[in-house]
Amino acid sequence: MIRSFFSVGLWTLVSRVTGFLRDILLARFLGVGLMMDAFTVAFRLPNHFRSIFAEGAFNTAFIPAYSRIRTLAGDLAAARFQGQILSMVLLSQLVLLALVLAFTPGFVGLLAPGFADRPDVLALATDLTRITFPYLALVTLVVLWSGVLNAEERFIEGAAAPVLLNVAMISTLIAGSLFATLAHAAAWGVLIAGFLEAGLLGWGAMRAGLIARPRLPVLEPEVRRFFRAFGPAVVGSAGVQIALLADTIIVTFLPQGGASSLYYADRLYQLPIGVIGIAAGTVLLPEMSRLIAAGRTEDAHAQQNRTLVLSWLLSMPFFVAFLVIPETIVSAMFERGAFGSAATAGTAKVLAAYAVGLPAIVAIRSIVASFHARGDTATPLYASLSAIGINLMLKLLLWRSMGAAGLAIATAIGAIANFTILYALAWRQGKTDPDYSLKLRISLIAVATIWLAAALINLDTGLAGLAALPRMLVDGVIGGTIYAGLIYLGFRVFKVPLTLR
Repeated sequence: MIRSFFSVGLWTLVSRVTGFLRDILLARFLGVGLMMDAFTVAFRLPNHFRSIFAEGAFNTAFIPAYSRIRTLAGDLAAARFQGQILSMVLLSQLVLLALVLAFTPGFVGLLAPGFADRPDVLALATDLTRITFPYLALVTLVVLWSGVLNAEERFIEGAAAPVLLNVAMISTLIAGSLFATLAHAAAWGVLIAGFLEAGLLGWGAMRAGLIARPRLPVLEPEVRRFFRAFGPAVVGSAGVQIALLADTIIVTFLPQGGASSLYYADRLYQLPIGVIGIAAGTVLLPEMSRLIAAGRTEDAHAQQNRTLVLSWLLSMPFFVAFLVIPETIVSAMFERGAFGSAATAGTAKVLAAYAVGLPAIVAIRSIVASFHARGDTATPLYASLSAIGINLMLKLLLWRSMGAAGLAIATAIGAIANFTILYALAWRQGKTDPDYSLKLRISLIAVATIWLAAALINLDTGLAGLAALPRMLVDGVIGGTIYAGLIYLGFRVFKVPLTLR
């Protein structure tokens, strides 16, 4: 499992690195102005629906069901199940796409009401949404085939697919003179990426002999069981996306640049979430599903503990850096061209606010696996909706006084609430087992994290005369060495294996 974790993490890292190159180009060419605000909304809208109907809800219902059918009933039954679900997915996405394309101005106006006072931005966002929204139908196929491959412990194609989005957008931005505007270039890059990603995952599933043709849906027991799990998962994913959609709506009321600052900070924040949190959850869910189905609950809990330790061990340096030196990081990554010092200051505030919830959010998918591996999608739903309520309340209270940073801190606190509720419920229901080894390792990581924060604060202050990029690199190398040394020393003193076994 650890090998798969690092394989997924490596490809996700490649995705994040190419994503940074993409965002550097966006910052250089579009900055935080009109075109970037419009593109941000057009890019986020299909992604909200993807997260509701595809990645989160679909995987949590489909992977355990597909794994169970393939294990207990064989390949033909699994292929029949996959074909029936494929037909339903295609039909639902085509209907949604037709409705959005038919009523795009009203759709964008409804979800970005603040643009009503900025008709130029509203018109551009509407135009860009017509280009980007078909990406949703294509990436839904990507998610289905990725789920099939993940259930068979084949993670590479699914982890590599997002790289194609970044490569496509980089290519269209570089060739920006061929498009109406650079914002149009970015939007066409999104659509092209959808075809490339679907091609890659379809080829991977076909090569593995796991692809199935669409079949007429029949409400067989397993299909009904899938929908009983899928329904609460959709509601739960919708709850999360409602909170994120609130960001999309509220930032349209902020002064120009608010949506852009939230976007750039989120891109940095998503690096550890994608490389660590999502990779951990992607690998852990099928592993726990398999072990629990085999009656090996103790082994499943041990794998979960290992994943939690690894997630926090790798994410704490990001947590500290985003919290104590955000301006150095934002300046080093984005401050060039149309992205000036004022944009750096605004984005840094948002990044620091996001950082508060990082330890919780990288661990949420690992603890959710306690429930999803057992086919329980209702409990995470209730926990998620409770956290979403806290999140939305804080957004409404903070956005006027704190702007985009208020939206970010509300998201962070909502993530902390979500993780706390989930872990407490899992522990109470016997669906996780935080043993002594887990507690000791977490304590050692916490001590190293505190020392790292103190070191970075002093180090970055002492390097104030350096330009942002070399300062960030020196901070990273020296801070990383200090953190790694403290972890190694602590684990050796308390005789904790570094292998995490």
